[in-house]
Amino acid sequence: MIISKYDPLKLEQFQVLDSEGNIVNPKFEPKIDDKTLLHMYKTMSLARMADIKALQYQRQGRMLTYAPVQGQEAAQVGAMAALEPQDWLSPAFREFAAMLYKGVTLEQLYLYWYGNEIGSKFADDVNVLPVNVPIGSQVGHASGLAYASKVLKKNQVAVTYIGDGGTSHGEFYEAMNFATVFDAPMITIIQNNQYAISTPRHKATKAKTLAQKAVAFGIPGIQVDGNDVLAMYAVTKEAAERARKGEGPTLIEAYTYRIGPHTTSDDPTIYRKDEEVEQWRLKDPIKRFRIYLTNKKLWSDAQEEQLQKELEEYVTETFKKVENSDNPTIDDVFDYTFVNNPADLIEQKEKYMKYLKQTFLQSLKETSKANKNLKEE
Repeated sequence: MIISKYDPLKLEQFQVLDSEGNIVNPKFEPKIDDKTLLHMYKTMSLARMADIKALQYQRQGRMLTYAPVQGQEAAQVGAMAALEPQDWLSPAFREFAAMLYKGVTLEQLYLYWYGNEIGSKFADDVNVLPVNVPIGSQVGHASGLAYASKVLKKNQVAVTYIGDGGTSHGEFYEAMNFATVFDAPMITIIQNNQYAISTPRHKATKAKTLAQKAVAFGIPGIQVDGNDVLAMYAVTKEAAERARKGEGPTLIEAYTYRIGPHTTSDDPTIYRKDEEVEQWRLKDPIKRFRIYLTNKKLWSDAQEEQLQKELEEYVTETFKKVENSDNPTIDDVFDYTFVNNPADLIEQKEKYMKYLKQTFLQSLKETSKANKNLKEE
């Protein structure tokens, strides 16, 4: 057992791979088949390439506000790889890599950040909720999914993510308390990327670790090297086993770092030093995983070069498809929350349709007047 051996109150952090890709905790190296290891690596690499491109597209005015994930790929892919297909993911807004691994397509993710509602319409067999922006709400959604799984005996574990700053929000505590009281099969992963937008973690809470917040809930908590994909896999696997046995939730703090800005509306150079960023680049989760795979004779420089070429072409072509996609209809905007829209939403939709019609007619009127004035001149 891993979780019970690492005490968050003693500032103990679980790690399997160090920053140089060496196994430092062989006793807990997870047994993962080669096919899965390669799939994990390729998904992390795809997330990195897509993330870099998304930032470029946004700066070019071709995409809306975007929340970069660079540096946090292991915290997401490692955890998702440890789940079963029937398990649920309730994401916040930075779980790009996690959603990719759970079956959401790159096209769908790009559509979402492009501003197209269809980007949130996933296949029926993909157990992933849409991106959730209000801080902490996703934990409540996960607790509901987990409780439903328990009541209906579906053997589904619900996994959710929240940032370090989000653990100071009320909804986080309310949802965690609900899940723990009912021993719901839920795993909450705190992506401690050191900043709540511009607020450093040490200014957001007096807690020495975020994992120790589990003590107040009466559940296990553990701090994990969030840039270590094997450590994230091992701990999530154990937490899922606990959940399926009816032992309730687990709180995992993934100690990681956000290499890019909070969102594309943010300038991180205002509140953190370049030297700090460069120090964390040395702990790159993809680099250490690649070294591990190379040492296992599963990866080579030639394969890496080919993969990067294929990913760049795939990401570029996918975004071209997104740019050429049809704009969402008014129905797409209003009709994906309820099975049957309530009266107030129907009224809101009718008012908006009326507003659009009036705006269109006014535009035609002004255009006609302008054309008439040009003819008279």
